[in-house]
Amino acid sequence: MAQRHEGNSIIVTGAAGSIGFATCEILAREGAQLLMVDIDGDRLEERVSQLSAKGHTAIGHVADCADEDAVAGYAKEAITAFGKVDGFFNNAGIEGDLAPTHEYDIAMFDNIIRVNLRSMFLGLRFVIPHMVAAGKGAVVNTASIGSERGLAGACAYNAAKHGAVGLTRTAASEVAQKGVRVNCVMPGVIETPLLVGMLEQMFDGDVQAGMDKLGQTATLNRVGQPREVGDVVSFLLSDEASYVNGAKWEIDGGALATIRNDI
Repeated sequence: MAQRHEGNSIIVTGAAGSIGFATCEILAREGAQLLMVDIDGDRLEERVSQLSAKGHTAIGHVADCADEDAVAGYAKEAITAFGKVDGFFNNAGIEGDLAPTHEYDIAMFDNIIRVNLRSMFLGLRFVIPHMVAAGKGAVVNTASIGSERGLAGACAYNAAKHGAVGLTRTAASEVAQKGVRVNCVMPGVIETPLLVGMLEQMFDGDVQAGMDKLGQTATLNRVGQPREVGDVVSFLLSDEASYVNGAKWEIDGGALATIRNDI
């Protein structure tokens, strides 16, 4: 039986991060050849080596995903290396500092919008043309439950993730009849270094207390794991999701599904 992504070439940005790498591991096991993109060269090299040691095809490409030339460069590298781009996990992002909107540092706001939203647009701008030319492809953008709710103290992150849904829906409406699907995932509270950094700020360094508290926002009463996002991304990038387009998939343990009245 053929593997889900056998013969497919897939670009993953933010590939050295927790969700990005967990997704790369899943995609590689399912037969994909990967172009792994990240701004952290040392960490990326380590991640690529981990997959290569297991016999998977993975190429690392260091790039600032919010820089136009750099994004054009990683798209070109994928075509040079593999001859095509079948899938794209448009995932790079940062969380930024926490502060009230009326006190938020303007330079920090600009940088978060640059990294989280501009990079997503640039990824779509430079990768989708290769898919349109081939008449097939699938894109998954990383949004957030912050795309659906206000997150106190995270105005820039929240604004960028709301924008991620808008970009997803717009691109999906434009290229569907050209054979390309565009969807997004909305992770909830996922155990990543980004979350730990936010919890350190929110809970005065007591990360476990933060995990316990935020885990209660989900009806499953726990935080999620990066692989639980990766499994959904893999599905959305596959032909099994051939009738899914312009959608936003919550991966949040049920947090957005209800108002908890038992905590």
